[in-house]
Amino acid sequence: MKRARIALNGRAVWGVVDNDAVVLPGGRAVALANAHFLPPVTPGASIFALGLNYADHSVELGFKPPSAPLIFLKGPNTLVGHDAVSPRPADANQMHPECELVAIIGRPARKVRQADALDYVGGYTVTCDYAIREYLENYYRPNLRVKNRDATTPIGPWIVDAADVGDPQALALSSSVNGNVVQHGSTADMVFPVAELIAYLSDFMTLMPGDMIMTGTPHGVHFVQGGDEVVCEIEKVGRLVNRVEAE
Repeated sequence: MKRARIALNGRAVWGVVDNDAVVLPGGRAVALANAHFLPPVTPGASIFALGLNYADHSVELGFKPPSAPLIFLKGPNTLVGHDAVSPRPADANQMHPECELVAIIGRPARKVRQADALDYVGGYTVTCDYAIREYLENYYRPNLRVKNRDATTPIGPWIVDAADVGDPQALALSSSVNGNVVQHGSTADMVFPVAELIAYLSDFMTLMPGDMIMTGTPHGVHFVQGGDEVVCEIEKVGRLVNRVEAE
């Protein structure tokens, strides 16, 4: 099952994606082509993100893969939905898309063993976590100006139930800009797989339903320009479209 969050009459509503429509509580159907997609995020959820979690991306940037997860937090101000616009700052020429699988926690998780961790995943979605490299202090310490700028993290279009995805470490993912593929990889290449990340985080904090873990991106750095259309796609999960607008 796929669940989407859309705007309707000034409020956010969750619905089930059925063929070419989002079916809302009560049975009303909104065609996907007419739906205003919102980030499929539970208000108040914690949003975690990973740095250098693909070995090929670490090598591409001249770093060794980390020995422990490099985790930072994302603010809700960063998120926009499917088919939305993200600004490219006027003082930035090195903004690039990063396609990432997002794992969404389905039930409270505390001190979870890695062997059991995937049982705590409710579903998955796609994000394009834009990086703005001019502001980067250190890849081992991503700063706020790189990863917490307004509307620079498209996410969605929907959440796919974990049971419909299966093994999260066996998915192809890619990014394209104006139809040209600029990233292509597999979740099999994560340094720290989804189950290990859940075990790591839940060892020192309780993960709650709706919490999100953005799991990092494979190699491929391509700088975008105003007017570009960016598509991030993950096998079995979805296709996320975003447009870049120069400030």
